[in-house]
Amino acid sequence: MAVISICAFVPALRSQSGPGPEPFRSPFAPDPLSRRPGERTAGRRSGRSRRFVALSAHSNPRILKVNRKSRYGRPLSPFDSDDDDESLESDEDEDEDEEGWSDEDEFAEIAEYEEQNKDKKKKDSRRHPNQGGRSGSLNSRQQNGHNEYKNPVRNAVNTFPSPNHEKEIASYDVIGRGKPEEIKPRQHSFPRLSEEIDLDERWIPLLDYLCTFGLKESHFLQMYERHMPSLQINVGSAKERLDYLLSIGVKNRDVKRILLRQPQILQYTVENNLKSHVAFLTGLGIPNSRMGQIIAAAPSLFSYSVENSLKPTVRYLVEEVGIKEKDLGKVVQLSPQILVQRIDVSWNTRYFFLSKELGAPRDSVVKMVTKHPQLLHYSIDDGLLPRINFLRSIGMCNSEILKVLTSLTQVLSLSLEDNLKPKYKYLINELRNEVRALTKYPMYLSLSLDQRIRPRHRFLVSLKKAPNGPFPLSYFVPTDECFCEQWAGTSLDKYLAFRQRLLLKDFAKKYEKQR
Repeated sequence: MAVISICAFVPALRSQSGPGPEPFRSPFAPDPLSRRPGERTAGRRSGRSRRFVALSAHSNPRILKVNRKSRYGRPLSPFDSDDDDESLESDEDEDEDEEGWSDEDEFAEIAEYEEQNKDKKKKDSRRHPNQGGRSGSLNSRQQNGHNEYKNPVRNAVNTFPSPNHEKEIASYDVIGRGKPEEIKPRQHSFPRLSEEIDLDERWIPLLDYLCTFGLKESHFLQMYERHMPSLQINVGSAKERLDYLLSIGVKNRDVKRILLRQPQILQYTVENNLKSHVAFLTGLGIPNSRMGQIIAAAPSLFSYSVENSLKPTVRYLVEEVGIKEKDLGKVVQLSPQILVQRIDVSWNTRYFFLSKELGAPRDSVVKMVTKHPQLLHYSIDDGLLPRINFLRSIGMCNSEILKVLTSLTQVLSLSLEDNLKPKYKYLINELRNEVRALTKYPMYLSLSLDQRIRPRHRFLVSLKKAPNGPFPLSYFVPTDECFCEQWAGTSLDKYLAFRQRLLLKDFAKKYEKQR
């Protein structure tokens, strides 16, 4: 095969000072007129008179730089570039040795080149395992830039993937003949949630962990709408915090309710938040056996500062309301929400209402709050006033109402239609008793009509041991054992069997009415 030097035909390989004949153009080199705007010609890099540039596919592997990396440590293309200023001096040194190239390397056949390139591809894949098996290019710097502009496959693997990309290029052929292989995005078990919100895949481990507590996609959507940053917590941190809550008495079944009401609890650290609040509750006299119930009832207390909010609230209850310090633990157990409400507003409005409506002295209202602190949460117009008016409607005066409410403040929490009115009717129509008996036994209003009042009355009637005249309300106060022993004179099992039959009969009647 004849050997012809390309230096006589390529102007870039000759001295830049002298003119020359029309340059020879390789059939594998792109047409310079077809270059796109913005592309640079890689013909000259320095002022030296002798410079070698490969303008065809017959590139020599020695001009490749396989170890080049960007300033950020990312492996770059092994081919030289125009703007690589830092490597100019080293390239000039290499040019001194380029005179010794063999003619066979310069004019190798295409088949030979492809075989060499396959060997180089294997070496590069071992040298750069993270580049997906990329091999050397067929082109010079000029042709390389031209193909990168036209070939989106190569351009895709040379850039950093965006966070929202859905398709990744897995591999491609050395000469561009390979088809891109698409990697499908990861399929997770929250399709509905991903449709409703912009679900970040980094949240998936946390969601999987929270599913162990019974949370579902609809619950996660509520958490997202209530406090979105709670879903961005690291799963390890979330597990640490929930494990601590479980260790102090929170039930596994209550975790879901806590997270739905207060998803921010996943962000509260154990040392700086959770432990300090638990220590505060312990100082109020809350026993360890009740700690989990307090937290489940009022998880929002963790969002309040102990020094700036919780302790001032306690001081107000003692100094302004008048609750004794020894009763603070009992009050908080009955109503944990009392620690997280505007206690000054709640107390003043209800105290002024009761004192004006019933003439209640301050001591009586304090007793009401101590026995039933939920009183501070009840609405005046929809809760307190309708029940006071009902007691007036059945014949009670303000002093009798005040006596009933002071002894049994939870009357204010009972339903009018399902509780108070049916018990009043049974008192008058079945027991043949008077309303004034309620002032002596206000507990009657808090007892179950189906489970205690009606069964005991009917049982004594069936035994013909019911007293003549008004049925005494004192018969409903003691336990079932005392009732059977003192007034029925029979065994407990016999009474319980009678009550069960009565309940089934009453249930059948209610079912027939509904039909």
